[in-house]
Amino acid sequence: MLALRHSLRPFSAVILRQRQRCFSQSGGQQQLLVSEENGVRHITLANPKTRNALSLQMLEALHSAVVEDTPSLRCIVVGAQGKVFSAGHNLKELTSKEGRNYHQQVFEKCTELMLALQNIPIPVIAKVNGIAAAAGCQFVASCDIVIATDKSSFSTPGGSVGIFCSTPGIPLVRCVPRKVSAHMLLTGLPITAEEALRAGLVSKIVTEEELDSEVQKTVDAITHKSKAVISLGKKFMYKQMEMGIEEAYREGACVMVNNINMKDGQEGIKSFVEKRKPVWSHTHE
Repeated sequence: MLALRHSLRPFSAVILRQRQRCFSQSGGQQQLLVSEENGVRHITLANPKTRNALSLQMLEALHSAVVEDTPSLRCIVVGAQGKVFSAGHNLKELTSKEGRNYHQQVFEKCTELMLALQNIPIPVIAKVNGIAAAAGCQFVASCDIVIATDKSSFSTPGGSVGIFCSTPGIPLVRCVPRKVSAHMLLTGLPITAEEALRAGLVSKIVTEEELDSEVQKTVDAITHKSKAVISLGKKFMYKQMEMGIEEAYREGACVMVNNINMKDGQEGIKSFVEKRKPVWSHTHE
């Protein structure tokens, strides 16, 4: 069983001193660019020559970039260089010469990454401008919010090369209606950004020219709120999805009461009554 992380990891002192980092393969090929400013971490898949394939090294780099923490971190934005957000797993790593143990490592690390996107207390935004296929579509479906350009597309075409998209289908079927996910998984045919929006895979569609400003608008809406309250809300949002409605309401009532009695809960009420901007503590007190 995988040892899953449910919280962010502290940054090392070395990483704290770096304004921007780059993750590379052992052969020196660049995988990711990571920068952080004003509480927002920007992670960019930076290997367009491989169509930003999710190799084991890429998965490891992504996981490290997602789970590492700084005290001021409020939001994570994941984008990509090139016309392909990600084409999914690197099929060159999945040939028989690598062996079953290596294949197992790839899918275990992929699972760890996808669950981390949900389990960390920080909202994760996918910024998509192009193709998201197979495990690339899985990554998008695992993010909290997806903002895509109108020229983006989404697909799970693994069956066409003899490898059904079984794991990409896990978050997909939890995002879109069954008939849509079945059509995507069984045919491998892509859906447009507009179709993805209607199905619930995408949060919002914009033109390529509007993408940066729309992402910034979303980031601002998150970072202007209490970090502790957003963390509490994200955790319960996912937890209650697995509950029956009566259990969800019972649990939700307790969460609401706890939230109201937090320092930031009371500050929000007080600032509303006094008609002023709240001053958040960002703590769970």
